[in-house]
Amino acid sequence: MKHLTLSFLILISIYIIFHQSNNNIMAQSMSKAFINGKVYTVNDKQPFAEAVVTQNNKIIFVGSTSEAKKFINNSTEVIDLNGKLMLPGFIDNHVHFVSGGFYLLGINLRPANSTSEFKSILKEYASKYPGKWITGGYWNHENWEVKDLPTKEMIDEVVPDQPVFVERLDGHMGVANSLALKMAGIIKDTETPEGGLIVKDPLTGEPTGVLKDNAMNLIYRIIPEPTEEENYEALLAALEEAKKLGITSVHDITFADALKAFERAKAEGKLTCRIYTRWPIADYKSLVEKNIKAGYGDELIKMGSLKAFADGSLGSSTAWFFEKYNQDTTTYGLPMDIITDGSMEKWCLDADKNGLQLSVHAIGDRANSYMLDLFEKIVKTNPKWDRRFRIEHAQHVRFQDIPRFAELGVIASVQPYHCIDDGVWAEKRIGPERIKYTYPFKSFLEAGVKLCFGTDWYVAPLNPLLGLYAAVTRRTLDDKNPDGWIPEQKISIEDAIKCYTINSAYAAYEEHIKGSIEVGKLADLIVLSDDILTIDPVKIKDVQVEMTVFDGKIIYKK
Repeated sequence: MKHLTLSFLILISIYIIFHQSNNNIMAQSMSKAFINGKVYTVNDKQPFAEAVVTQNNKIIFVGSTSEAKKFINNSTEVIDLNGKLMLPGFIDNHVHFVSGGFYLLGINLRPANSTSEFKSILKEYASKYPGKWITGGYWNHENWEVKDLPTKEMIDEVVPDQPVFVERLDGHMGVANSLALKMAGIIKDTETPEGGLIVKDPLTGEPTGVLKDNAMNLIYRIIPEPTEEENYEALLAALEEAKKLGITSVHDITFADALKAFERAKAEGKLTCRIYTRWPIADYKSLVEKNIKAGYGDELIKMGSLKAFADGSLGSSTAWFFEKYNQDTTTYGLPMDIITDGSMEKWCLDADKNGLQLSVHAIGDRANSYMLDLFEKIVKTNPKWDRRFRIEHAQHVRFQDIPRFAELGVIASVQPYHCIDDGVWAEKRIGPERIKYTYPFKSFLEAGVKLCFGTDWYVAPLNPLLGLYAAVTRRTLDDKNPDGWIPEQKISIEDAIKCYTINSAYAAYEEHIKGSIEVGKLADLIVLSDDILTIDPVKIKDVQVEMTVFDGKIIYKK
């Protein structure tokens, strides 16, 4: 895992200068009127409208088309929506944005549906980039004909002479070829680091090539860092993808190199997506030293939130449970080393005391329960403030723990696409009883928990409409659950849209400026090809974004 250094402090100082200048490069003087549409505002006081008028980067009118004409003059650009559905711009609650750009630009192993396809894609990519480190990939062995983990031998067969370390799509496991293992010094006698696992052959004791969670750092530390230009190129690719999908804001897991790219794009007028940054918790003191607190920043880039990991992932069998895995009865999963060494509690208490938001990855039921216990301790120990705790993913939560989210004001920051992916194979990991409280979207809402949506891109597709489809239908990717996997947890399309807009805005302290279509809020709007409020929910996954408006400017039109 990368950690921020002295350069982080320098970048924060640069960020503060940008913030203090408060120069909104996206503002425009020309007004726009969107008329004759079906506007779902996500504002309970005025749920529907026909027209929206914007001036510069703000909404100045929401209502009927006839009333909108009072705001139209010779300088107004009039856009006839012809009955199409307009929504607030989507806000993705969890992305690895620059990494997603590298995913778009690099090797893609996600389409591999067999071991032969896995090897074929690797071989073809290596032939185009001889001598280059091959990373990324994001394979899913659950889609293969043989669902065993890949090995170094599989890669050696097709790419023996250049280093390879390609990750599983969840980012909690990767497989290296023999050359990469040699370069990293990983041998039979190498000890597994705390919070990770070097998978070894049970007969020979030799590493298979698979590394899980913290063990992946043994390879990461020898992979050359991307250049500044490469990071910027990846960001621009990510921005292009986001605008096509109607995403106008993201909550990013941010490192120093990404912040530099964000600031450059902002300065050059190319930042067509608002960025809510979340820094590694190990570096929280850098924010404290600059007196940065939750919600610090401007309308384009904000800071003051932290990201930590409590456990791994279900797909890698490293999510932390109270009971052992059904598929592998030797393990409960892995709590992260910052839990076992006491750093998590110490850092969280101090960061919260200094006004920083805590946003913690927890997937297994024990990881979620642990974080709720810690949050409860923080509430009892530290002074009261609008802290808005977040648990990222919150995938497997015991029913008795769900009310605790509401009692403690913990936001369930979930990514619904994972549900229809994991649903193909999750039961064999943890059995039929534990899957009953897997991705409990409806139970969260019924308990009064603030629920927000995103994707976890690059781990899952960036398309929010696939997330809405997943939350509303829960139809797994293998089409074996036409009525929904754990169907009692399906939610309405209206609630799902709120989770992708106003609730995600709330999770970033921004519900007063975006997330709904209201006068005075930012003009971040999208128009869809079909009315997802009325069509058969099964068709939602096929709906496309026809227009994206960001900061009052049309940045994408199909």
